[in-house]
Amino acid sequence: GIVRFPDAPSVRAVKHVQELQKAVDEGYEAYVIFVVQMEGARCFTPNTDTHPEFAQALRAAAEKGVHVAAYGCHVESDSIIISGEVPAVLNEPALCRAPSLLIPWYRENKRELPWRENPECYHVWVSEIMLQQTRVETVKPYYDRFMKELPTIKALAEAKENQLLKLWEGLGYYNRVRNMQKAARQVMEDYGGVFPHTYEEIRSLKGIGSYTAGAIGSFAFGLPVPAVDGNVLRVITRLTADGSDISKQSTKKRIEEELKKVIPEESAGDFNQGLIELGAIVCVPNGLPKCAECPLSSLCKAKQRGQELCFPVKAKTKARRIEKKTVLIFMDGERIAISKRGQEGLLAGLYELPNVEGHLYRDEAAVFCKEIGLMPVRIEELPAAKHIFSHVEWHMIGYKVRIDELEKTNRKNFLFIHPEEIEKKYPIPSAFEKYMKELRA
Repeated sequence: GIVRFPDAPSVRAVKHVQELQKAVDEGYEAYVIFVVQMEGARCFTPNTDTHPEFAQALRAAAEKGVHVAAYGCHVESDSIIISGEVPAVLNEPALCRAPSLLIPWYRENKRELPWRENPECYHVWVSEIMLQQTRVETVKPYYDRFMKELPTIKALAEAKENQLLKLWEGLGYYNRVRNMQKAARQVMEDYGGVFPHTYEEIRSLKGIGSYTAGAIGSFAFGLPVPAVDGNVLRVITRLTADGSDISKQSTKKRIEEELKKVIPEESAGDFNQGLIELGAIVCVPNGLPKCAECPLSSLCKAKQRGQELCFPVKAKTKARRIEKKTVLIFMDGERIAISKRGQEGLLAGLYELPNVEGHLYRDEAAVFCKEIGLMPVRIEELPAAKHIFSHVEWHMIGYKVRIDELEKTNRKNFLFIHPEEIEKKYPIPSAFEKYMKELRA
């Protein structure tokens, strides 16, 4: 199904393409059209084996604005009838050949995951949002619990904030689930409770970017649209030995455009999931990729050059900002103090253990307690902890502080709750998990 031209060096073909490029420079609109005289052509690509100079000339002409198109046709004894357009893939012929190798591999080797059992749009949506920045094994229990409590878009739209955040507790990036609820309400209000079926409408929902829209569109509805995440960027840049910076939006956009041309309409979901699966379990990010297990190894330019670990290329990110904090576990009998964060900024709207900026010595912690109207009876030092957010790190020390008459002298509007009730009802960020474990112990 892959058509390549020319089958022998053609100086004339190079000349024609260069003339078209000059025509564009002079203000004309120019086209080069390839007529494919075979049935079932899946894509057209220049033949870099027989005549690399022609491939280079064609790419250069396309970059200058020459329209490059290919059409299939039906040939009879006295006629040639043009039929549907065949995607023209100019940059990397390996992409044309990938679907026929990747899809059978995926169907044979895919992992059994709960959201794949019934790839209905709501299931795909919830799982994909959870999987952002989170490992598959971590997501599984969260997904099961979420689906039991909020099994429909309507249930998600109507959920109370505390319930929603508690279900998300430990996954981090809480705006993801807040945006999911906003999108669920959009579906209820704008689409009568029926999840939209087109890529553009899916993309318009709150918190859904191009990757998630592509995943829902192709997995649930079979739409031939790309779903490019970090796994896919890694696979494609290794396959094509592409040294572009994957942290740039322009790189992702270009790869999306290239994949659009080769996604098979009849199996778009399996193709996209195959790329993601390949990146997750074979073409892995840390350590050597498992090339011996890869269905695309025969096409892979990075492997051919022995440069598997040279791709993908990603610019170094800025070092995370360090913030020092002292966490204070105020205890009144068996109850502990928690407080609610504001509605803006990091961890907005969640509950937390009381904390202050900087690292306090024990006597400084005692002074702070008295300043806010609490009388410490005993102060016990707790182990240090660290939590990493995307742009900041919390370096924490902690104290367990027994308080005399906490509820009568409190000036900070703390809530005093038994730890078991906190576990059930109050969403506490995983940043405080080490100190919550101290309480459980």
